[in-house]
Amino acid sequence: MIIDEVYVNNNCIDKAHPHTVKKFELIEKYVEAWAQKLLNNPKCDKIIFIDCMSNSGVYIDDDGKNVFGTPIRVAKYLSNVMQNLNYRNKKAELYFNDIDDFKIECLKKFLPPNTENFRIICSAKDGNELLKEIKYKLKERNVHYLLIYDPFQADIDWDAIEPFLQHWGEVIINHMVSDSRRAIPQVKNELKKQKYEKTYNEPLKELLLSCKSKDVLDARIFELINQKEQHTHFKFYQAVCSFYNKKNSKIYSLIYCTSNIEGLKLFKKVAWTVFGGKSSLKKANTIEQQLELDFTGNADVQVTCDETCYTIKDIATYLQNKFCGQKNVPFIDVWKILDEHPIFPSDGFKTEIKEELKSEYGAICSRNKISFSNRRVSVHEKS
Repeated sequence: MIIDEVYVNNNCIDKAHPHTVKKFELIEKYVEAWAQKLLNNPKCDKIIFIDCMSNSGVYIDDDGKNVFGTPIRVAKYLSNVMQNLNYRNKKAELYFNDIDDFKIECLKKFLPPNTENFRIICSAKDGNELLKEIKYKLKERNVHYLLIYDPFQADIDWDAIEPFLQHWGEVIINHMVSDSRRAIPQVKNELKKQKYEKTYNEPLKELLLSCKSKDVLDARIFELINQKEQHTHFKFYQAVCSFYNKKNSKIYSLIYCTSNIEGLKLFKKVAWTVFGGKSSLKKANTIEQQLELDFTGNADVQVTCDETCYTIKDIATYLQNKFCGQKNVPFIDVWKILDEHPIFPSDGFKTEIKEELKSEYGAICSRNKISFSNRRVSVHEKS
């Protein structure tokens, strides 16, 4: 990869720390799975991918090496896929935008060319304005979209996003929770104050209390999305995965939203696969979770759980508590519980979950059913 010095000298190339590179990988892998699923669906004629705050698409990692960001990774993959003769009657349309026209010029140099059924539209404007301009495309029939909303700070324009939430498609919001926790207690500028109040739909006085916890701020975004559900004819499904820096501090969370349960299942499967069978890449501070006998009389087993990085053990514990003592439970009922969970997957990890239930909690499995032991589990959050 050769980058013109003019772009380096004009601050077009940002740093990409390991958590940022992992974010690129997650979105890239999800787009691969998403596109394959939809392009093989006879009811889908076109897929639309939107990255309305795409940056230059080129970064420098912690080792000083150049790495591609989301737009270039996605464009290269979809360009290759659309050459498949099986998809000659399908179309892919990609929108890349950044408020900095110089960054867009840099991005264009690494994008594949347009073809008859593959088209990239680049623009340099406010990302929210782009969304308001192209929302009419949501009315097209047999079109499925994926919107990546990735602001540099915690700055969410719900008026721009809402039309996409209210139609058949998928939205991934990068919630820059670290920005909010750092800036809200110190904010004095009136415009910045309004930015945070608009993002969370709360007055600054209440935000000063909320920003003491990263989880409360993530929950507030979930709540705001759920409020949008009231204006639709379908249910919203949400998932969240968090990204941590080398010091184990949460930087941001990707919040995924869709009206399609299959999309939710697929996103969680991809995320846990990218994270190596966990809900995040946060480094564990202690040895792996252990079971202990409980002598308090409140539970048969105690476990310690790190709620910032769940594992297969945590999924098994969750199911054990849900179905404790129940016999001959159809697996379809067990997987359904996980399918709607905002973090825990079922697809891609069913074998591992079964093995954990058998080895740790004495579950008995047949081909289609499972019997749970009577062990009750007390879960304690890891400090």
